[in-house]
Amino acid sequence: MRMDNLLSLLRALADPSRVRILLLVRHMEMSVGEITAVLGQSQPRVSRHIRILADAGLLARSKEGAWVFVRLGQPALCAAAFAMIDAVAVEAGAADQARLAIVRAERAAAADAWFAAHADEWDRERSAYVPEAAVETAIVAALADRPLGMLVDVGTGTGRMIELLAPHARLALAIDRSPEMLRLARGRIEAAGLSAQTEVRRGDMYALPRGDGSADTVVLHQVLHFADDPAAAIAESARLLAPQGRLLVIDFMPHDREELRERQRHVRLGFGDDQVLGWMTAAGLDASVAAQLPAPDGLGVSLWLGQRPAGVKGLAA
Repeated sequence: MRMDNLLSLLRALADPSRVRILLLVRHMEMSVGEITAVLGQSQPRVSRHIRILADAGLLARSKEGAWVFVRLGQPALCAAAFAMIDAVAVEAGAADQARLAIVRAERAAAADAWFAAHADEWDRERSAYVPEAAVETAIVAALADRPLGMLVDVGTGTGRMIELLAPHARLALAIDRSPEMLRLARGRIEAAGLSAQTEVRRGDMYALPRGDGSADTVVLHQVLHFADDPAAAIAESARLLAPQGRLLVIDFMPHDREELRERQRHVRLGFGDDQVLGWMTAAGLDASVAAQLPAPDGLGVSLWLGQRPAGVKGLAA
């Protein structure tokens, strides 16, 4: 490390609030507003601390509509900073963690209430931008080269992905955290005659109810933009994959439709290829862009495909 980098690093860490911010962002990307709520400080003050950390290479910022998200910066510098922090046993304060839990719980409760109120409209919401027929054709094409084996649909909503893909799978599992969505999914799955091969379970995208390497195909269809920690959601889905198993993520391209945060509880305003492919690669997958479906109004859809590299064992039994 060069001397100027070392001095910049030390200056950046020479404030308790900046150390608190770095520890908060250590395990998940956060918005500036969330950090402000956790620290209980004014947004200008928090933004100044974030700017100092970013100038030192410890944080990186990205703007999505009216929100700014913060993530860790240069890996080598962050590793050096955390080595110093860990050496003196500095941990994220219990009060910070408690406030962060409240912030996340409030967001989750608001999203749950929205899904409960709008479950019957969900299919229409999902197809309001790029025609859903075009998206579904691209989904089938992305997975068409071999049988789907054990299929897991994370955030199944009304069960449309199960209806579309389960006929090509040996078994299927539909997971959602909303009881109202699961009620509709069960009805759709029964109507399609897929109940015998499909299990419907309530679960969370960050703690999926299956073991490591137990799935051959995992789908995240229009789910990731609701995630407060997309990287963790992808890593948890990737955990399920057997060798040569595949994760297909379908979501919006980057856009500036800020009203979707309030109207439909979107947390993220779409994703760039580099973001999703980076998260897949970090989760141990070989990643590529499977398809891109632009839209005139800017709400296009991308499909990203990640595959667990082949190992000694075959696909999950």
